[in-house]
Amino acid sequence: MKKYKWLIILFNLILLLGYFNYSVIKKEDLLKNGQLILLELAPVDPRSLMQGDYMSLRYAIANTIGTEGILKRGYCVVTLDKNGVAHRVRFQENKTPLKAGEYLINYTSDDWNVNIGAESFFFQEGHAKKYETAAYGGIKIDGNGNSLLIGLYDKNLKKIN
Repeated sequence: MKKYKWLIILFNLILLLGYFNYSVIKKEDLLKNGQLILLELAPVDPRSLMQGDYMSLRYAIANTIGTEGILKRGYCVVTLDKNGVAHRVRFQENKTPLKAGEYLINYTSDDWNVNIGAESFFFQEGHAKKYETAAYGGIKIDGNGNSLLIGLYDKNLKKIN
């Protein structure tokens, strides 16, 4: 049995590393080929806006609704204006129906919030001041509703570097 113990450990390690690499490859593909959309940031509690080296984010498309009657998981359907800013159309359980010009973003909800995309933005220590003017969160999405936060944008739709 001792002989098989090490084989089982090695097999599980290979599976874990394979899954980790697969996840990285999927994120890299999303970063390279995903559709860029801008989500307007909603005001958050100023005490939690800057917490050390990260910024708590809340998106306007999830801010104007209550969670009552919304499923715990699903898709937020959005359309884009000419500047690439997303506007909520509806929440739905499945990927379909989806009309031309509509995009999906996975969401989760609890008793208080609807979470769309990344809810925190991490930055280098000492750089908080330049991100205080952020008006939009830039995310890349794929056809399955997966999203990846790529940066924050100012009111002129310029990426804050």
